[in-house]
Amino acid sequence: MTGIKKTEDIALLYEISKALNESLDLRKSLYKVLDILSNAMDMVRGTVTILNPLRNEISIEVAHGMSRVAMERGKYRLGEGVTGRVIQTGKPFLVPKISQEPLFLNRTATRRVMKNQELSFICVPVKKGNHVVGALSVDRPYDESYPLKQDERLLSIIATMIAQHVINLERVQLEKEQLRKENLRLREELSEKYTFTNIIGNSNKMRAVFQLVSQVCKSNATVLIRGESGTGKELIANAIHYNSPRAKQPFVKVNCAALPSNLIESELFGHEKGAFTGAIRQKPGKFELANKGTIFLDEVGSIGIDVQVKLLRVLQEKEFERVGGYHTIKTDIRIIAATSKNLELSLEEETFRSDLYYRLNVFPIYMPPLRERKTDILLLADFFLEKYAKENSKDIRRLSTPAIDMLMQYHWPGNVRELENCIERAVLLCEENVIHSYHLPPSLQTGEESDTVPALSLEDAVATLEKEMVIDALKNTHGNMARAAQMLHITERKFTYKAKAYGIDYRRYR
Repeated sequence: MTGIKKTEDIALLYEISKALNESLDLRKSLYKVLDILSNAMDMVRGTVTILNPLRNEISIEVAHGMSRVAMERGKYRLGEGVTGRVIQTGKPFLVPKISQEPLFLNRTATRRVMKNQELSFICVPVKKGNHVVGALSVDRPYDESYPLKQDERLLSIIATMIAQHVINLERVQLEKEQLRKENLRLREELSEKYTFTNIIGNSNKMRAVFQLVSQVCKSNATVLIRGESGTGKELIANAIHYNSPRAKQPFVKVNCAALPSNLIESELFGHEKGAFTGAIRQKPGKFELANKGTIFLDEVGSIGIDVQVKLLRVLQEKEFERVGGYHTIKTDIRIIAATSKNLELSLEEETFRSDLYYRLNVFPIYMPPLRERKTDILLLADFFLEKYAKENSKDIRRLSTPAIDMLMQYHWPGNVRELENCIERAVLLCEENVIHSYHLPPSLQTGEESDTVPALSLEDAVATLEKEMVIDALKNTHGNMARAAQMLHITERKFTYKAKAYGIDYRRYR
């Protein structure tokens, strides 16, 4: 009998490489490898043994041509028998005739069934770097003319491939575990970030919003969030999802106004390969990606009439087809929609379907504009001040009284988003511990964009600044007139005169 030819060796190694890369299940891969060896090498039986370094014990992980009971019997100490010696020394071991090898223990007792046929035994180490982690062994019929050394070299290559596969699997498992932990951390962070307590607002209108969110979040009802741009509609959508039974499932957000009309259908429902020019591969849509979870359709009023029909079907039947597809896809999804448009006016203009409107408007939540929740302005301003002061490593502790007055008098057409931008700008400009009115944007200082703030004359502006500085000095010195005067580099008598002229009582700041 001749050995396996070189071309056959290459083909064998290719098959084993394919088997190892087909599955992330190590045992399944190893069984496939032994099956391939059985067919290619006239193998009677084969085993892959693994060393348990904690117990210093070697056991059979997978086997070919051996019963489960026999595998359980095949346990060795390090250095015990041929397998124990191979794992201890890290060197291959050839046994031409197992009946003549004193180290061969036959602990599995499988060779008794073939007592009339002599067997050869080849065992090679499986190494991870310089560490031996196990062994690959093969039984084959004894043939005096058969070149066992050739099989030893081949098995050593295969053992190296197995070791590399183990290393790759460990790396994959480690990455999966790291991703799992990161996923859990992010989910906990998101759920904590979007709890009701972290949505800032203490006005009566915001309390009403919180009440509605707490009622609807535990259900699967479709929610329509109404309100001007910048009022925090997306924040409410986050709070609903992350406090719902679907919190651990996907939360997919789609800004419908940002998508071109010719692409929005493909983005929402996906498309098949070749559905249109440029569709070079199949693409799942947002509704598929959000299955079992929640989809947030921001600015839903921007969707065209043709796409509204398919959206209505998803709401009614929980099913859709990809663009260019014929296969109906079922979906289990919760829809949260938001709009800053007047949908009732769109109904009159026939740019929005009435049946879709009533399907979306199951549980409406109205987000009040900032001008209607004046008592929340200072809460939000303090929150943004702390946030951006920390981001920019600045020790800014508060807003001055005139700055607060300006914030309270402004009409905030851009709502919370505009307030946040305003405070961020002020923090960047401020080089002191207090944000003054002159740190705020010109639109707030001059009142040009608000009917509630009259334009100031130069004399009034100077008086306003003086009053602000006197108040700040008293706040910083806890009402101590002498120290406050020193801070402003004026005499105590002049400071007292200024305070009296502006109607400031120093005792209020003690």
